Amino acid sequence: MMHMTFYWSKKVTLLIDSWKTNDWTDYLLTLLACLVVSVFYQFLENRRISLRLIGAGKPFPAEIETPLLRRSLAGNGAKVAVKVAGAFLFAVSSAIGYLLMLAVMSFNGGVFVAIVVGLALGYFFFRNEGENSLVVDASCACA
Repeated sequence: MMHMTFYWSKKVTLLIDSWKTNDWTDYLLTLLACLVVSVFYQFLENRRISLRLIGAGKPFPAEIETPLLRRSLAGNGAKVAVKVAGAFLFAVSSAIGYLLMLAVMSFNGGVFVAIVVGLALGYFFFRNEGENSLVVDASCACA
């Protein structure tokens, strides 16, 4: 049965028919998965913004600098590689964002709370510092 209002129950079908919870263990593991995926979504957004700063050649604060991503780009090949990596991160981030939205649309209160808490934790740990040096022109509401 498809719910059209929020409900609180350990029985939920999430995203696909085979992902059903019938007992508290399954339900709590599902909530944990939603929380972890939400935190990972914010982490990917942080990486995407950092990569975009590097590609634009703009200075950015040391707190979002990563040793794995070089600041200086050498030639057009590196700029193309940064664009391809950015496009890939955007695609993965958008897909995860839409899946999180569909999970919330299960209208289960626990799933909703787990996703919102996961997004807040991810924002707290990954996205709340150093983003003022970049104006993000996202044309998609999910990004």
